[in-house]
Amino acid sequence: MAARAHLNLMFIQTEATPNPNVLKFLPGRVVSADGPLDFPTKAEAEVSPLARALFAVDGVAGVFFGAEAVSVTREAEGPSWSEMKAPVLAAVMDHFTSGAPLVTDTGAEVEGETGEDDEIVAEIKALLDSRIRPAVAQDGGDILFDRFEAETGVLYLRMRGACAGCPSSSATLKAGVEQMMRHYVPEVERVEQVI
Repeated sequence: MAARAHLNLMFIQTEATPNPNVLKFLPGRVVSADGPLDFPTKAEAEVSPLARALFAVDGVAGVFFGAEAVSVTREAEGPSWSEMKAPVLAAVMDHFTSGAPLVTDTGAEVEGETGEDDEIVAEIKALLDSRIRPAVAQDGGDILFDRFEAETGVLYLRMRGACAGCPSSSATLKAGVEQMMRHYVPEVERVEQVI
């Protein structure tokens, strides 16, 4: 009786994001179970075998792992998506079929929290986690709390993944996030992006 080789086939979907330089790759399985991970530079990607493999693709400028998606940012003046899509798909498929861990350094930062835990900040973070971040994650990005200045009423947020550098990110912040924050947390007067 001859043995059969079983191929571990994957079907990876791609999805456009509002940022034309970011494409989402959906491998049909959990990508980052412990929270979003952002690798805006090749140096920061050293802790992740998949991020390293993606940065090896010509034109990759950033990598973001969400719960079930890999968002890849291309260099604005680099190769087109039609040139980059196949090598990125191959890197994602190779990683998930290899069984390698997503991150090899256990000290990798999962969230940029500041440790401030007063009542207003807790309210802001709860609203971000329950209503804003899930919506933004669908576009391949993330928004994180940076700080709140109670004396001025200014809330500073960090955009990651497809949201970082997206042409519509300032509109998202002002029309969506700021409006919602001001409604639910009256102490917030304005929302600003930390770059």
